[in-house]
Amino acid sequence: MVWLQLIVCFGIILYAGTKLARYGDAISEKTGLGRLWIGMVLIALVTSLPEMVTGISSAALVGQPDLALGNFWGSCMFNLLILAVLDIMHRGGPVLSVASSRNVIPAYMGIGLVVIAGGGILVGPGVTGAAIGWLGVLSIVIFAAYLLGIREMFVFNKKYPEAASEEPMQYSGITGRRVAVGFGIAALAIIGGGIWLSFIGDEIAVTYNLSASFVGSLFLAVGTSLPEIVVAVTALRIGAIDLAVGDILGANMLNTANIFITDIFYTQGPLLSHVSSSNLFAVAAVVLMTLSVIAGLKFKAKTKTFRFISINAAFILLVYLSTSGILFYY
Repeated sequence: MVWLQLIVCFGIILYAGTKLARYGDAISEKTGLGRLWIGMVLIALVTSLPEMVTGISSAALVGQPDLALGNFWGSCMFNLLILAVLDIMHRGGPVLSVASSRNVIPAYMGIGLVVIAGGGILVGPGVTGAAIGWLGVLSIVIFAAYLLGIREMFVFNKKYPEAASEEPMQYSGITGRRVAVGFGIAALAIIGGGIWLSFIGDEIAVTYNLSASFVGSLFLAVGTSLPEIVVAVTALRIGAIDLAVGDILGANMLNTANIFITDIFYTQGPLLSHVSSSNLFAVAAVVLMTLSVIAGLKFKAKTKTFRFISINAAFILLVYLSTSGILFYY
């Protein structure tokens, strides 16, 4: 029965994610803002709602901090894996070679946030235990760094705007009100699915005697990343690669920033002081996979090393599979 619930929940998130992709692209067109910016901030905010809601409910309602953190960083890993899948699907050479080089900025920001959180866990209670009330100081630092990074990216985007698109208008027949209402309904569906998913994940962990870190990093991460999958595939089909890459890298930044949001609702003490060190495997994986993305964005190879997949995408796939195996047996 639990697997049927999981499939239904995935279906809800998948359908809502499909609508978000379309309405997000419509917002990009109607506002005149670049797809990279819309993807990194607005779309990333909404597609990360399942991770945020699942994290809050996993920690505060289910009482599983490891399930929450495993979901956040497992989703980061899976999001980066999506780029490897897009690389295989893209026939015009490595997909990262087509994306704008300015995507390296949110990529570096994402690494920075993960390293701050992972470094605190590595050092131990001396850092993660510091708190203001029940709220961890490290969580506050992470969220402040996220806001600063978004602000700097906004300033950069304003100073060096993306080139205007020469593509014909695709959404002229859709009113702004319809776009806004549709966007809101899809977001609410994702929130509901995220809450349900956290309870399903806990039931799987208990029923099959699996670690919360593993369940969070695999089952929950895949489910809550379904909107990113839909956005990415849709963006590839319409030639909006930067919308996909921006969404994935922006969502990864927000996934780590969600530690702060979850910490607000987790009143048992600082969230990061109640998680296991096994989450550091996911930290290492996210850093390595993101560095591979940065390399692909910077060097822009003209051809795929292995005919159907570039070396950067192959490395991302290898790290994801290896880390999943480690988390399962750890």
